[in-house]
Amino acid sequence: MSISRNTIQRSLILQTVRSLHHHPTAEEIYRETVKYHPNISKATVYRNLNLLVQQGEILKVEVPDGADHFDFKLQYHHHAYCHKCGSIYDMEMPALEDMMERAKGPQDFLLEECNILFRGVCSKCRQK
Repeated sequence: MSISRNTIQRSLILQTVRSLHHHPTAEEIYRETVKYHPNISKATVYRNLNLLVQQGEILKVEVPDGADHFDFKLQYHHHAYCHKCGSIYDMEMPALEDMMERAKGPQDFLLEECNILFRGVCSKCRQK
């Protein structure tokens, strides 16, 4: 029974991430999910978000000194972070296929992935 419940909750959380097209934080996903499933706990949302990331259903956008954001767009892309309001935006740029091969580091370090996060100020914040 708990497997089915977790699957239903996970599906609901995945639908919420996909419906919020602005790279929501876990807190935003929780607030939206609880509207339609009032008995869901914050811990359940956080746990299932991490499972969805592990399963490759969504991406986690880690923000230094800020809350992690989640992205339903799985294609390779980068992000821009507004350090004024905390919003995340997709950045369209050519893939840097050979970046991993060109990167220099400790000889025994196995590179697994590279995520680029641009920092700046979004147009909404600049207009304020």
